[in-house]
Amino acid sequence: MSDAPLYLEPRLTSGPAALLRSGRFLHGLVDALGSPLNVVLPDEFERNAEAFAEVLRRHRLPGRIWFAHKATGSSALVRHAAATGAGLDAASVGELQHALGAGFTGDRVMVTGPKDPAFLWLAARCGAVVNADGPGELAEAARLVRTHGLPRLRVVLRLSEFGAAGPRTLSRPTRFGTPERHLARLLDLLDTLRDALEPVGVGYHLDTTSADEKAVALEGCLRAVDELRLRGFQPRAIDVGGGFGISYLAHAGQWERWTTALTEAVLGRRGPLAWGGYGYGLRVENGVLRGAPALYPAYRPAAGAAYLDELLSRPAPGLGRPLGTLLLESLCDLYAEPGRALVDQCGLTLGRVMEVRDDAGGPPRVRLALNAGDVGLEEHGVLVDPVLVPRDGGAAPVDPAIGAAGAVGVHLMGSLCLEADLITRRTVFLPRLPRPGDLLAFPNTAAYCMDFTATRAQRQPVARKVAVRAAGGGTATDAGEEGGAWRWCLDEQYWPVTETGA
Repeated sequence: MSDAPLYLEPRLTSGPAALLRSGRFLHGLVDALGSPLNVVLPDEFERNAEAFAEVLRRHRLPGRIWFAHKATGSSALVRHAAATGAGLDAASVGELQHALGAGFTGDRVMVTGPKDPAFLWLAARCGAVVNADGPGELAEAARLVRTHGLPRLRVVLRLSEFGAAGPRTLSRPTRFGTPERHLARLLDLLDTLRDALEPVGVGYHLDTTSADEKAVALEGCLRAVDELRLRGFQPRAIDVGGGFGISYLAHAGQWERWTTALTEAVLGRRGPLAWGGYGYGLRVENGVLRGAPALYPAYRPAAGAAYLDELLSRPAPGLGRPLGTLLLESLCDLYAEPGRALVDQCGLTLGRVMEVRDDAGGPPRVRLALNAGDVGLEEHGVLVDPVLVPRDGGAAPVDPAIGAAGAVGVHLMGSLCLEADLITRRTVFLPRLPRPGDLLAFPNTAAYCMDFTATRAQRQPVARKVAVRAAGGGTATDAGEEGGAWRWCLDEQYWPVTETGA
């Protein structure tokens, strides 16, 4: 059993890595705006969107990538997305309003999620595509179109519970979509609504990372397109939903080593890895390991656009030919709704070290000026190390090979008067013991983890948010030297056509 530090080093692309080398700049932001502070990098969105577009080109597929707004509360990121070729997936009337105010036109918006009459009316009024979960939404949408004299509304039929030829592929239940076996009933209804609704495609939503389940669903959508055409409709798109993911960690070996050590710790074969011996879903009953880790797969060999590429290259379960080829032959556009994957590397959360206690035995306790709701990594099952940004300039080493000699394991405590306010339950290894005034930077929090669970509990402030870009049109790498040229503005003041402030 090794006693080496159990690092979970973050994967960082050039933009956020350069920003983390600019310690003086980051400390200046926190001095001015307080801790916690969220920092977003809008330019990283373009890199991610282009990677998805390149996959479509590689498979010779027309289509559109729709950014799932629910992944972020950042106005800067949504406004920057409007300046790209991406569409937007709005899951509430508030998100739809925000998208329209950020520069999206209605034809570049798809509405998803549960829909009340106000949401459906605004979608129809602005010309959005409606991703419909069932007959009730279709009937209500048609009623609104007819009552208010609106143009014919484009709809995508969301399906679920797909059958598969050959060995059965198990899939978890979903609250979204109409079971494939009820498609005929749905088409009977659409026959009566032709004057109000135009079915332009079919799709699915699966809360899973399983490529097997998604391949079954995509093949089922190809069958459904044929059924629509036999009924005289003209579908032209298949929507493969989201769930393309992020690989948060730089090294597969670190993830494998940590998860193995977690099993050993729960079995009592080594010391605990987390506060109070927390097992992240694993437990021992009568000497037998039970449960499963309730964790996001923090290292993924294929994530984001690479995952989509892998899915399209995969043979269809029943037909045996690549799904991308079958899509091309179906004369359908490909729709996809990435959320997390499009804001990969687009933000980080900063927290100031307030106190370091080393008087209770066990790992030192580091209290930060933020709480667990401000950086909800563990809330979403994501385990990744923060980066230490010392107060005295520069940045502590990110590479564990550099910092291993002085490595120290710590517990990160939040600022709330609650026993449960732990920033991370696990013991986190840093290259040295932090000091009051240092910053800890939690990387890659723009997707869900930055503000999805933030509250004003105990009247503490919610983190402010700033947008950061390299100054003067330079690259992020150019700006990455200590004290280098970065420009910033408040998130709500950012527009793609204006230069960020000094």
